[in-house]
Amino acid sequence: MKIDFTKMSGAGNDFVVIDNRSASIKDKTALAKLVCDRHWSIGADGLLLLEESERASYRMMYYNADGSYGGMCGNGGRCIAMYAYLHQIAQSDHTLEALDYIYAVSINSDNVSIRMKNPLSIKLNRHLFIGKKKITYHFIDTGAPHVVIQINEFSKYKDLDKFDVQRLGSELRWNKKISPAGTNVNFIKLINDNSIYLRTYERGVEAETLACGTGSVAAAIIAYKKWKLNKPLTVFPTSKIPLIIDFDEVDKTIQNVVLTGPAIITFTGSVDVSST
Repeated sequence: MKIDFTKMSGAGNDFVVIDNRSASIKDKTALAKLVCDRHWSIGADGLLLLEESERASYRMMYYNADGSYGGMCGNGGRCIAMYAYLHQIAQSDHTLEALDYIYAVSINSDNVSIRMKNPLSIKLNRHLFIGKKKITYHFIDTGAPHVVIQINEFSKYKDLDKFDVQRLGSELRWNKKISPAGTNVNFIKLINDNSIYLRTYERGVEAETLACGTGSVAAAIIAYKKWKLNKPLTVFPTSKIPLIIDFDEVDKTIQNVVLTGPAIITFTGSVDVSST
């Protein structure tokens, strides 16, 4: 079976986007593993399937590169929204369904804004040991679980560009004390009173990605709560392409979270698959 696809990038976080409104794709896990392989196929951080929805303009099904169901993805949501708009599936302002939740999106030129779920389980100033060193970390669920750690916790690293995200991210990703189901891991450096630099190790991809939408939201909210940064915050992920995160704080709870950034098509094509 030949499947048409669109390759898209949200601030460097890349996805294979496929229109599955016909429901012709059955084994989505197998397809994700196939198309996301960077050596033998298209290559991507994840697979986005656009499907029919009775509650919104369409439903987004997101699968990580390892085939696991990813649930919500902020950059993926922005990319599939742009795809739907460019293919006249939806208007510039519309809604999408993901993980039984309705997200509102708005498109302005190459930028897409998506209103995210209110964060859950904000836990500041938790501690764990990496080897013999005691580390302070912060936890938040922004549609996916995220640990946020400031680079200052690691005294020998002053430059986040030289930080070993792969080794420490993979170690913390499976830490049962943090999250029994595993977590994404974010390392941040404060730039000024309203911007931060971020590097993210993503579960499911099992590697650092050039950007992470829910990770950027997580880092921004933690930085605001912990270090009193001003909002809206600008987050510079590994790609250095800025993402803007805005939100309200009402009675000490974070609400109305909006993630804004670019979503572009990099190329289109078709792929032959045999068992999906």
